[in-house]
Amino acid sequence: MMKRIIILCCILLHSGLVFCQQLSKADYLQDLQYLKDTLPKRHINLFAKISKADFDKNITAIASRLANRDYETFTAELFKLTVAIGDEHTHIEPVFTKAAPIRFNKFAEGIYVTATDTTNTDVLLYQLTGVNGHPINEVISRFKEIIQSGNQSFFDSRFLHFINNPAILKGLQITNSTDETTFDLIAPDGKTVKRTIKSVTGEDAVNLPLIEVKNKLLSQKGKGNYWYSYDAESGTLYFNYNNCQEQDGHPFSAFNDELFDAIDKNKPRRLVVDLRYNGGGNSAVLGPFIERIKQSYLNSKGKLFVLIGKQTFSSALMNAVDFKRDTHATLVGEPTSGSVNHYGEVRGFRLPHTKIVIGYSTRYWENWKGHNGPLMPDAAITYSVKNYANGIDEAMVYADKAR
Repeated sequence: MMKRIIILCCILLHSGLVFCQQLSKADYLQDLQYLKDTLPKRHINLFAKISKADFDKNITAIASRLANRDYETFTAELFKLTVAIGDEHTHIEPVFTKAAPIRFNKFAEGIYVTATDTTNTDVLLYQLTGVNGHPINEVISRFKEIIQSGNQSFFDSRFLHFINNPAILKGLQITNSTDETTFDLIAPDGKTVKRTIKSVTGEDAVNLPLIEVKNKLLSQKGKGNYWYSYDAESGTLYFNYNNCQEQDGHPFSAFNDELFDAIDKNKPRRLVVDLRYNGGGNSAVLGPFIERIKQSYLNSKGKLFVLIGKQTFSSALMNAVDFKRDTHATLVGEPTSGSVNHYGEVRGFRLPHTKIVIGYSTRYWENWKGHNGPLMPDAAITYSVKNYANGIDEAMVYADKAR
């Protein structure tokens, strides 16, 4: 099954548009009208979860709030519209040219700093308790206005992606400036810290190379769209598949042969396929592997494990469904951010004045009839920040101990 997702942000990174550009109220109104006229015509079924009357009401409500609005707040309003539409693939792609050089992850104990630039490494593994004086519960509540929250994994993955974005924070009126952000933190010793971090500016600001927590997690050791590692002591062959795309210079067909050569040579006790960090692409890429593993001795309960989580989305979710439906794999981890059956096959159009690209679905994927909502793990895993700091991956521990 083929699924193509256009990477819309590549169009945007070269547009030269910046968030602080001055646009008139008439510009915003014209863009809003263009969206209202265009999206229903191009989306395969825009009114699956929202009526046309409610869609029109949302557009009218946004227009009524445009007085004294800037680019950031207009962007936030469009995010709110996508929440009302309720299609996880229909979304907006603004131009993000600033980012706070810090990254967070969510654990059982809360939200923690897991990567920073070189000047803020002292706050690694500090807990986030607020932003710019706003308590974290209030911050989360405001983000629920712009991110669908019916699926906790979907919300968490996107919240963690946007929490260091000064434009989004300003659009939600959490901060007043995109130049810097103050994060309220708690150190491991209980000391409270307010850390103001200046934004990094540039076309690639959202893909900053940051210093991560130094641990020994296997999932962080490799690079590329797909790679594997074999541990002779445990007998576990680990296959990390974090992007449903062919890798430049290393086609998946060649990698697949290498992987099965390793299986034939080492006769591992178990195979772990990690889809936890895979946001999608083309579901057909992994097809040859799934077909071959069906015929393997590893296609047996207690020998084949597939790790899923809050970043498993779109085509990666479709691959996980194939494992669940067509093999004896045990799914381990957290619910997926994507729904089993969903609208997708994204295309896009650009608003004339703000240049924001609107991504919309052109196809409905019924991957497993009767299975609504996210794909659930067979073995639910709770991740601890203490284990993370010590390089212990609870999902891998489960797979290694399973019989």
